Amino acid sequence: MIHQYKLNGHNIVLDTYSGSVHVVDDLAYEIIADYEKASAEKIVTMLLDKYKDDSSISESDIRETIADIEELKNDGQLFTKDEYENLSLDLKKRKTYVKALCLNVAHTCNLSCDYCFASQGKYNGDRAIMSYEVGQKAIDYLLENSGHHRNLDIDFFGGEPLLAWKVVKQIVAYARSKEQEYKKKFRFTFTTNGMLLNDEVTEFLNQEMYNVVLSLDGRKEVHDRLRQTVNGKGSYDHIVPKFKEFVRKRGDQEYYVRGTYTRNNVDFTNDIFHIADLGFDKISMEPVICDPKEPYALTEEDLPEIYNQYEILAKEMIGRDEQGKGFTFYHYMLDLSEGPCIQKRITGCGSGTEYLAVTPWGELFPCHQFVGDEEYSMGNLWDGITQPGLQCQFKESNCYSKPECKDCWAKLYCSGGCPANALHATGSLVGTYDFSCDVFRKRVECSMMVKVDESIRAMEEQSS
Repeated sequence: MIHQYKLNGHNIVLDTYSGSVHVVDDLAYEIIADYEKASAEKIVTMLLDKYKDDSSISESDIRETIADIEELKNDGQLFTKDEYENLSLDLKKRKTYVKALCLNVAHTCNLSCDYCFASQGKYNGDRAIMSYEVGQKAIDYLLENSGHHRNLDIDFFGGEPLLAWKVVKQIVAYARSKEQEYKKKFRFTFTTNGMLLNDEVTEFLNQEMYNVVLSLDGRKEVHDRLRQTVNGKGSYDHIVPKFKEFVRKRGDQEYYVRGTYTRNNVDFTNDIFHIADLGFDKISMEPVICDPKEPYALTEEDLPEIYNQYEILAKEMIGRDEQGKGFTFYHYMLDLSEGPCIQKRITGCGSGTEYLAVTPWGELFPCHQFVGDEEYSMGNLWDGITQPGLQCQFKESNCYSKPECKDCWAKLYCSGGCPANALHATGSLVGTYDFSCDVFRKRVECSMMVKVDESIRAMEEQSS
Protein backbone atom coordinates (compact mmCIF):
# COMPACT_ATOMS: atom_id res chain seq x y z
CA MET A 1 0.00 0.00 0.00
CA ILE A 2 1.33 3.41 -1.04
CA HIS A 3 0.42 6.86 0.29
CA GLN A 4 1.56 9.93 -1.62
CA TYR A 5 1.23 13.60 -0.72
CA LYS A 6 2.85 16.96 -1.32
CA LEU A 7 3.67 19.26 1.57
CA ASN A 8 6.00 22.21 2.04
CA GLY A 9 7.67 21.65 -1.32
CA HIS A 10 8.34 17.94 -0.73
CA ASN A 11 6.90 15.03 -2.75
CA ILE A 12 6.56 12.33 -0.11
CA VAL A 13 5.81 8.65 -0.74
CA LEU A 14 5.14 6.24 2.13
CA ASP A 15 5.25 2.50 1.64
CA THR A 16 2.87 1.35 4.39
CA TYR A 17 4.07 -2.15 5.15
CA SER A 18 7.84 -1.60 4.94
CA GLY A 19 7.61 1.81 6.61
CA SER A 20 9.93 3.27 3.97
CA VAL A 21 9.55 6.99 3.31
CA HIS A 22 10.77 8.38 0.00
CA VAL A 23 11.25 11.96 -1.17
CA VAL A 24 11.03 12.01 -4.95
CA ASP A 25 11.00 14.40 -7.90
CA ASP A 26 7.84 15.23 -9.83
CA LEU A 27 8.44 12.59 -12.50
CA ALA A 28 8.92 9.74 -10.00
CA TYR A 29 5.92 10.95 -8.01
CA GLU A 30 3.75 10.73 -11.11
CA ILE A 31 5.07 7.33 -12.19
CA ILE A 32 4.59 5.83 -8.71
CA ALA A 33 0.94 6.94 -8.80
CA ASP A 34 0.37 4.94 -12.02
CA TYR A 35 2.83 2.10 -11.45
CA GLU A 36 0.32 -0.54 -10.34
CA LYS A 37 -2.40 0.59 -12.72
CA ALA A 38 -0.53 0.50 -16.00
CA SER A 39 2.34 -1.35 -17.68
CA ALA A 40 5.74 0.25 -18.01
CA GLU A 41 5.25 0.77 -21.74
CA LYS A 42 1.87 2.42 -21.23
CA ILE A 43 3.35 4.74 -18.61
CA VAL A 44 6.13 5.71 -21.03
CA THR A 45 3.61 6.40 -23.79
CA MET A 46 1.32 8.44 -21.52
CA LEU A 47 4.13 10.57 -20.12
CA LEU A 48 5.79 11.18 -23.49
CA ASP A 49 2.45 12.45 -24.75
CA LYS A 50 1.90 14.57 -21.64
CA TYR A 51 5.36 16.13 -21.74
CA LYS A 52 5.82 16.34 -25.51
CA ASP A 53 6.39 20.08 -25.25
CA ASP A 54 8.75 19.77 -22.27
CA SER A 55 12.31 19.17 -23.45
CA SER A 56 13.52 18.57 -19.89
CA ILE A 57 11.84 15.15 -19.76
CA SER A 58 13.00 12.48 -22.22
CA GLU A 59 12.06 8.86 -22.81
CA SER A 60 15.33 7.77 -21.21
CA ASP A 61 14.46 9.83 -18.08
CA ILE A 62 11.12 8.05 -17.82
CA ARG A 63 12.59 4.59 -18.33
CA GLU A 64 15.42 5.20 -15.85
CA THR A 65 12.90 6.36 -13.25
CA ILE A 66 10.75 3.28 -13.82
CA ALA A 67 13.86 1.11 -13.39
CA ASP A 68 14.69 2.88 -10.11
CA ILE A 69 11.15 2.25 -8.86
CA GLU A 70 11.36 -1.42 -9.84
CA GLU A 71 14.64 -1.73 -7.96
CA LEU A 72 13.05 -0.23 -4.83
CA LYS A 73 10.17 -2.66 -5.20
CA ASN A 74 12.54 -5.62 -5.49
CA ASP A 75 14.42 -4.38 -2.41
CA GLY A 76 11.17 -4.35 -0.39
CA GLN A 77 10.94 -0.57 -0.10
CA LEU A 78 8.00 0.11 -2.41
CA PHE A 79 4.74 -1.71 -3.07
CA THR A 80 5.43 -4.27 -0.36
CA LYS A 81 2.73 -6.75 0.53
CA ASP A 82 0.93 -6.99 3.85
CA GLU A 83 2.60 -9.76 5.82
CA TYR A 84 1.14 -8.77 9.18
CA GLU A 85 -2.53 -9.77 9.01
CA ASN A 86 -1.81 -13.35 10.11
CA LEU A 87 0.43 -12.01 12.86
CA SER A 88 -2.55 -10.06 14.19
CA LEU A 89 -4.45 -13.34 14.54
CA ASP A 90 -1.56 -14.81 16.55
CA LEU A 91 -1.45 -11.73 18.78
CA LYS A 92 -5.07 -12.33 19.78
CA LYS A 93 -4.00 -15.67 21.27
CA ARG A 94 -0.97 -14.31 23.12
CA LYS A 95 -0.70 -14.38 26.89
CA THR A 96 -0.42 -10.85 28.19
CA TYR A 97 1.00 -9.49 31.42
CA VAL A 98 0.27 -6.17 33.08
CA LYS A 99 3.11 -3.69 32.77
CA ALA A 100 1.39 -0.39 33.62
CA LEU A 101 -1.27 0.90 35.98
CA CYS A 102 -3.01 4.25 36.03
CA LEU A 103 -3.72 4.99 39.68
CA ASN A 104 -6.67 7.34 40.03
CA VAL A 105 -5.52 8.46 43.44
CA ALA A 106 -7.98 11.36 43.58
CA HIS A 107 -11.54 11.32 42.35
CA THR A 108 -11.82 14.99 43.11
CA CYS A 109 -10.32 18.20 41.75
CA ASN A 110 -9.64 21.81 42.67
CA LEU A 111 -10.57 22.98 39.17
CA SER A 112 -13.91 22.72 37.40
CA CYS A 113 -12.97 22.40 33.73
CA ASP A 114 -16.03 22.40 31.46
CA TYR A 115 -14.69 19.77 29.05
CA CYS A 116 -13.35 17.33 31.67
CA PHE A 117 -14.08 13.76 30.56
CA ALA A 118 -13.89 12.76 34.23
CA SER A 119 -16.76 15.05 35.27
CA GLN A 120 -14.52 17.44 37.22
CA GLY A 121 -12.59 14.49 38.63
CA LYS A 122 -15.55 12.59 40.09
CA TYR A 123 -15.99 10.17 37.16
CA ASN A 124 -19.77 10.48 37.58
CA GLY A 125 -19.50 9.06 41.11
CA ASP A 126 -18.51 10.04 44.62
CA ARG A 127 -15.50 12.12 45.50
CA ALA A 128 -12.74 9.97 46.97
CA ILE A 129 -9.03 9.76 47.78
CA MET A 130 -7.20 6.44 47.38
CA SER A 131 -6.07 4.98 50.70
CA TYR A 132 -2.51 3.79 51.21
CA GLU A 133 -3.83 0.23 51.62
CA VAL A 134 -5.39 0.31 48.14
CA GLY A 135 -2.25 1.87 46.67
CA GLN A 136 -0.10 -0.80 48.32
CA LYS A 137 -2.35 -3.51 46.94
CA ALA A 138 -2.07 -1.97 43.47
CA ILE A 139 1.72 -2.21 43.60
CA ASP A 140 1.47 -5.82 44.77
CA TYR A 141 -0.99 -6.61 41.99
CA LEU A 142 1.32 -5.16 39.35
CA LEU A 143 4.36 -7.03 40.69
CA GLU A 144 2.47 -10.32 40.80
CA ASN A 145 0.98 -9.96 37.31
CA SER A 146 3.86 -8.37 35.41
CA GLY A 147 5.44 -11.60 34.18
CA HIS A 148 8.61 -10.98 32.16
CA HIS A 149 8.28 -7.19 32.16
CA ARG A 150 11.14 -5.61 34.08
CA ASN A 151 10.20 -1.93 33.68
CA LEU A 152 6.84 -1.20 35.26
CA ASP A 153 4.95 2.06 34.81
CA ILE A 154 2.70 3.81 37.29
CA ASP A 155 0.70 6.89 36.26
CA PHE A 156 -0.62 9.06 39.08
CA PHE A 157 -3.85 10.54 37.81
CA GLY A 158 -7.10 12.14 38.93
CA GLY A 159 -8.93 14.44 39.29
CA GLU A 160 -5.95 16.22 40.71
CA PRO A 161 -3.45 13.78 42.22
CA LEU A 162 -1.83 16.47 44.37
CA LEU A 163 -4.98 16.31 46.50
CA ALA A 164 -3.71 12.84 47.46
CA TRP A 165 -0.14 13.99 48.04
CA LYS A 166 0.53 12.01 51.21
CA VAL A 167 -0.70 8.78 49.62
CA VAL A 168 1.36 9.38 46.47
CA LYS A 169 4.56 9.61 48.50
CA GLN A 170 3.66 6.48 50.46
CA ILE A 171 2.93 4.50 47.29
CA VAL A 172 6.20 5.57 45.69
CA ALA A 173 8.16 4.59 48.80
CA TYR A 174 6.46 1.20 48.95
CA ALA A 175 7.11 0.51 45.26
CA ARG A 176 10.78 1.46 45.60
CA SER A 177 11.10 -0.89 48.57
CA LYS A 178 10.02 -3.81 46.37
CA GLU A 179 12.26 -3.19 43.35
CA GLN A 180 15.28 -5.18 44.48
CA GLU A 181 13.22 -8.11 45.81
CA TYR A 182 11.31 -8.51 42.52
CA LYS A 183 14.15 -7.32 40.24
CA LYS A 184 11.84 -4.73 38.73
CA LYS A 185 12.20 -1.01 38.05
CA PHE A 186 9.29 1.40 38.55
CA ARG A 187 8.84 4.46 36.36
CA PHE A 188 6.35 7.01 37.64
CA THR A 189 4.40 9.63 35.70
CA PHE A 190 2.43 12.43 37.33
CA THR A 191 -0.25 14.62 35.74
CA THR A 192 -1.12 17.87 37.48
CA ASN A 193 -3.04 21.09 36.92
CA GLY A 194 -0.36 22.88 38.93
CA MET A 195 -2.58 24.62 41.46
CA LEU A 196 -0.81 22.99 44.44
CA LEU A 197 2.75 22.96 43.14
CA ASN A 198 5.26 24.17 45.73
CA ASP A 199 8.94 23.65 46.57
CA GLU A 200 8.36 20.38 48.45
CA VAL A 201 6.23 18.91 45.66
CA THR A 202 8.67 20.05 42.99
CA GLU A 203 11.63 18.48 44.74
CA PHE A 204 9.86 15.15 45.18
CA LEU A 205 8.50 15.01 41.63
CA ASN A 206 11.87 15.87 40.17
CA GLN A 207 13.49 13.17 42.26
CA GLU A 208 10.99 10.36 41.68
CA MET A 209 8.96 10.97 38.53
CA TYR A 210 10.15 9.67 35.18
CA ASN A 211 7.76 12.10 33.47
CA VAL A 212 5.52 14.95 34.60
CA VAL A 213 2.55 16.25 32.60
CA LEU A 214 1.56 19.89 33.17
CA SER A 215 -1.93 20.96 32.06
CA LEU A 216 -2.04 24.29 30.22
CA ASP A 217 -4.30 25.13 27.27
CA GLY A 218 -2.29 28.07 25.91
CA ARG A 219 -3.13 31.76 25.81
CA LYS A 220 -4.59 33.22 28.99
CA GLU A 221 -8.01 33.93 27.47
CA VAL A 222 -8.20 30.41 26.00
CA HIS A 223 -7.00 28.64 29.13
CA ASP A 224 -9.18 30.62 31.54
CA ARG A 225 -12.33 30.15 29.49
CA LEU A 226 -12.69 26.45 30.34
CA ARG A 227 -10.09 25.76 33.06
CA GLN A 228 -11.49 27.58 36.06
CA THR A 229 -11.49 27.08 39.81
CA VAL A 230 -14.63 25.94 41.57
CA ASN A 231 -15.24 29.65 42.28
CA GLY A 232 -15.24 30.46 38.58
CA LYS A 233 -11.84 32.14 38.43
CA GLY A 234 -9.30 31.43 35.71
CA SER A 235 -6.21 29.48 36.72
CA TYR A 236 -3.65 30.77 34.17
CA ASP A 237 -2.04 33.47 36.32
CA HIS A 238 -1.73 31.08 39.24
CA ILE A 239 -0.14 28.13 37.46
CA VAL A 240 2.12 29.60 34.76
CA PRO A 241 4.74 30.97 37.20
CA LYS A 242 4.65 27.64 39.05
CA PHE A 243 5.15 25.68 35.82
CA LYS A 244 8.07 27.89 34.77
CA GLU A 245 9.82 27.39 38.09
CA PHE A 246 9.09 23.66 38.06
CA VAL A 247 10.58 23.16 34.59
CA ARG A 248 13.61 25.32 35.45
CA LYS A 249 14.37 23.06 38.40
CA ARG A 250 13.60 19.89 36.46
CA GLY A 251 16.51 20.48 34.10
CA ASP A 252 16.81 17.93 31.31
CA GLN A 253 14.38 15.39 32.78
CA GLU A 254 11.23 14.39 30.92
CA TYR A 255 8.11 16.54 31.11
CA TYR A 256 5.58 18.01 28.74
CA VAL A 257 2.94 20.70 28.79
CA ARG A 258 -0.37 19.23 27.65
CA GLY A 259 -3.26 21.31 26.36
CA THR A 260 -6.69 20.73 24.86
CA TYR A 261 -8.07 22.68 21.92
CA THR A 262 -11.77 23.14 21.26
CA ARG A 263 -13.98 24.99 18.79
CA ASN A 264 -13.20 28.11 20.80
CA ASN A 265 -9.58 27.98 19.59
CA VAL A 266 -9.39 26.16 16.28
CA ASP A 267 -6.35 28.42 15.72
CA PHE A 268 -4.63 26.27 18.34
CA THR A 269 -1.18 26.74 16.85
CA ASN A 270 -1.22 30.19 18.45
CA ASP A 271 -1.62 28.45 21.80
CA ILE A 272 1.22 26.05 21.05
CA PHE A 273 3.48 28.95 20.03
CA HIS A 274 2.42 30.86 23.14
CA ILE A 275 3.43 27.91 25.32
CA ALA A 276 6.75 27.63 23.48
CA ASP A 277 7.35 31.37 23.89
CA LEU A 278 6.82 30.97 27.63
CA GLY A 279 9.94 28.79 27.58
CA PHE A 280 8.42 25.28 27.47
CA ASP A 281 10.05 23.06 24.84
CA LYS A 282 8.02 19.86 25.17
CA ILE A 283 4.39 20.37 24.20
CA SER A 284 1.23 18.37 23.47
CA MET A 285 -2.09 19.75 22.26
CA GLU A 286 -5.06 17.39 21.88
CA PRO A 287 -8.47 17.91 20.25
CA VAL A 288 -11.30 17.89 22.76
CA ILE A 289 -13.34 14.70 23.02
CA CYS A 290 -16.83 15.52 24.25
CA ASP A 291 -20.56 15.35 23.58
CA PRO A 292 -21.13 16.78 20.07
CA LYS A 293 -23.90 18.93 21.54
CA GLU A 294 -21.45 20.96 23.62
CA PRO A 295 -20.84 24.46 22.20
CA TYR A 296 -17.08 23.91 22.26
CA ALA A 297 -17.23 20.53 20.45
CA LEU A 298 -15.18 20.18 17.27
CA THR A 299 -17.05 19.13 14.12
CA GLU A 300 -16.22 17.99 10.61
CA GLU A 301 -16.73 21.60 9.50
CA ASP A 302 -13.59 22.46 11.46
CA LEU A 303 -11.40 19.88 9.72
CA PRO A 304 -10.09 22.09 6.86
CA GLU A 305 -8.85 24.67 9.36
CA ILE A 306 -7.49 21.97 11.69
CA TYR A 307 -5.51 20.54 8.75
CA ASN A 308 -4.24 24.03 7.98
CA GLN A 309 -3.19 24.54 11.60
CA TYR A 310 -1.16 21.32 11.66
CA GLU A 311 0.64 22.43 8.50
CA ILE A 312 1.32 25.86 10.03
CA LEU A 313 2.71 24.09 13.09
CA ALA A 314 5.00 21.83 11.07
CA LYS A 315 6.44 24.72 9.04
CA GLU A 316 6.91 26.90 12.11
CA MET A 317 8.68 24.09 13.94
CA ILE A 318 11.13 23.77 11.05
CA GLY A 319 11.73 27.50 11.06
CA ARG A 320 12.28 27.69 14.80
CA ASP A 321 14.59 24.69 14.71
CA GLU A 322 16.74 26.39 12.07
CA GLN A 323 16.95 29.42 14.39
CA GLY A 324 17.99 27.27 17.35
CA LYS A 325 14.64 27.82 19.06
CA GLY A 326 13.09 24.45 18.34
CA PHE A 327 10.60 22.58 20.49
CA THR A 328 9.17 19.08 20.58
CA PHE A 329 5.52 18.51 19.69
CA TYR A 330 4.32 15.23 21.17
CA HIS A 331 2.32 14.13 18.11
CA TYR A 332 5.17 14.84 15.71
CA MET A 333 7.54 12.53 17.58
CA LEU A 334 7.81 10.00 14.77
CA ASP A 335 10.79 7.65 14.60
CA LEU A 336 11.15 6.54 10.99
CA SER A 337 14.22 4.36 11.58
CA GLU A 338 13.74 2.60 14.92
CA GLY A 339 10.07 2.95 15.78
CA PRO A 340 7.90 0.57 17.85
CA CYS A 341 8.04 -3.16 17.10
CA ILE A 342 5.39 -4.52 14.74
CA GLN A 343 3.47 -6.15 17.60
CA LYS A 344 3.08 -2.76 19.27
CA ARG A 345 2.14 -1.09 16.01
CA ILE A 346 -0.67 -3.61 15.53
CA THR A 347 -2.03 -3.75 19.08
CA GLY A 348 -1.53 -0.19 20.29
CA CYS A 349 -1.62 1.05 23.87
CA GLY A 350 -2.50 -2.26 25.53
CA SER A 351 -5.54 -0.94 27.39
CA GLY A 352 -7.47 -3.71 29.11
CA THR A 353 -4.56 -6.15 28.78
CA GLU A 354 -1.14 -4.67 29.58
CA TYR A 355 -2.50 -1.41 30.94
CA LEU A 356 -5.26 -0.99 33.55
CA ALA A 357 -6.74 1.85 35.56
CA VAL A 358 -7.38 1.56 39.30
CA THR A 359 -10.05 3.55 41.14
CA PRO A 360 -9.69 4.79 44.74
CA TRP A 361 -11.65 1.69 45.78
CA GLY A 362 -9.39 -0.75 43.90
CA GLU A 363 -11.75 -1.43 40.99
CA LEU A 364 -10.05 -2.25 37.68
CA PHE A 365 -10.95 -0.65 34.34
CA PRO A 366 -9.33 -0.93 30.88
CA CYS A 367 -7.97 2.63 31.14
CA HIS A 368 -8.76 5.94 32.81
CA GLN A 369 -11.25 6.88 30.08
CA PHE A 370 -13.47 3.90 30.98
CA VAL A 371 -13.52 4.59 34.73
CA GLY A 372 -17.06 5.02 36.00
CA ASP A 373 -18.65 2.95 33.22
CA GLU A 374 -19.68 -0.16 35.14
CA GLU A 375 -20.20 -2.10 31.92
CA TYR A 376 -16.41 -1.98 31.56
CA SER A 377 -15.51 -2.86 35.14
CA MET A 378 -13.03 -5.71 34.71
CA GLY A 379 -12.57 -6.77 38.33
CA ASN A 380 -10.63 -5.52 41.34
CA LEU A 381 -7.22 -5.73 42.99
CA TRP A 382 -8.26 -8.55 45.34
CA ASP A 383 -10.08 -10.85 42.91
CA GLY A 384 -8.14 -9.89 39.80
CA ILE A 385 -9.80 -9.92 36.36
CA THR A 386 -13.32 -11.23 36.88
CA GLN A 387 -14.46 -10.45 33.31
CA PRO A 388 -12.02 -12.42 31.11
CA GLY A 389 -14.42 -12.17 28.18
CA LEU A 390 -14.22 -8.40 28.35
CA GLN A 391 -10.45 -8.54 28.47
CA CYS A 392 -10.48 -10.72 25.36
CA GLN A 393 -12.43 -8.00 23.54
CA PHE A 394 -9.57 -5.60 24.19
CA LYS A 395 -6.97 -8.17 23.22
CA GLU A 396 -8.76 -8.67 19.91
CA SER A 397 -9.10 -4.94 19.21
CA ASN A 398 -6.39 -3.82 16.79
CA CYS A 399 -5.94 -2.30 13.37
CA TYR A 400 -6.82 -5.62 11.69
CA SER A 401 -10.04 -6.20 13.61
CA LYS A 402 -11.71 -3.04 12.27
CA PRO A 403 -13.09 -3.25 8.71
CA GLU A 404 -12.68 0.51 8.21
CA CYS A 405 -8.94 0.18 8.83
CA LYS A 406 -8.35 -2.36 6.07
CA ASP A 407 -7.39 0.14 3.37
CA CYS A 408 -6.03 2.88 5.63
CA TRP A 409 -2.38 3.76 4.96
CA ALA A 410 -1.91 4.99 8.57
CA LYS A 411 -3.15 1.88 10.38
CA LEU A 412 0.30 0.78 11.53
CA TYR A 413 0.81 4.20 13.13
CA CYS A 414 -2.45 4.37 15.10
CA SER A 415 -3.02 0.61 15.71
CA GLY A 416 -6.70 1.09 14.98
CA GLY A 417 -7.14 4.12 17.20
CA CYS A 418 -8.23 4.64 20.79
CA PRO A 419 -10.79 2.05 22.00
CA ALA A 420 -12.35 4.58 24.38
CA ASN A 421 -12.84 7.15 21.64
CA ALA A 422 -14.30 4.45 19.40
CA LEU A 423 -16.74 3.35 22.08
CA HIS A 424 -17.87 6.85 22.97
CA ALA A 425 -18.30 7.86 19.32
CA THR A 426 -19.80 4.67 17.87
CA GLY A 427 -20.92 2.50 20.79
CA SER A 428 -18.43 -0.21 19.86
CA LEU A 429 -14.80 -0.95 20.76
CA VAL A 430 -14.15 -1.89 17.14
CA GLY A 431 -15.96 1.13 15.75
CA THR A 432 -14.17 3.94 13.96
CA TYR A 433 -14.30 7.55 15.11
CA ASP A 434 -13.91 9.17 11.71
CA PHE A 435 -13.08 12.65 13.00
CA SER A 436 -10.22 11.32 15.12
CA CYS A 437 -8.93 9.25 12.19
CA ASP A 438 -8.92 12.29 9.92
CA VAL A 439 -6.97 14.34 12.47
CA PHE A 440 -4.54 11.51 13.11
CA ARG A 441 -3.74 10.99 9.43
CA LYS A 442 -3.02 14.70 9.00
CA ARG A 443 -0.69 14.68 11.99
CA VAL A 444 1.23 11.71 10.58
CA GLU A 445 1.62 13.49 7.24
CA CYS A 446 2.93 16.63 8.93
CA SER A 447 5.25 14.74 11.27
CA MET A 448 6.74 12.82 8.32
CA MET A 449 7.31 16.06 6.48
CA VAL A 450 9.14 17.51 9.48
CA LYS A 451 11.37 14.43 9.67
CA VAL A 452 11.99 14.56 5.93
CA ASP A 453 13.00 18.19 6.17
CA GLU A 454 15.31 17.44 9.10
CA SER A 455 16.99 14.64 7.15
CA ILE A 456 17.50 16.79 4.06
CA ARG A 457 19.01 19.62 6.10
CA ALA A 458 21.30 17.17 7.91
CA MET A 459 22.56 15.75 4.59
CA GLU A 460 23.11 19.24 3.19
CA GLU A 461 25.14 20.19 6.28
CA GLN A 462 27.30 17.07 5.95
CA SER A 463 28.02 17.76 2.30
CA SER A 464 28.82 21.45 2.78
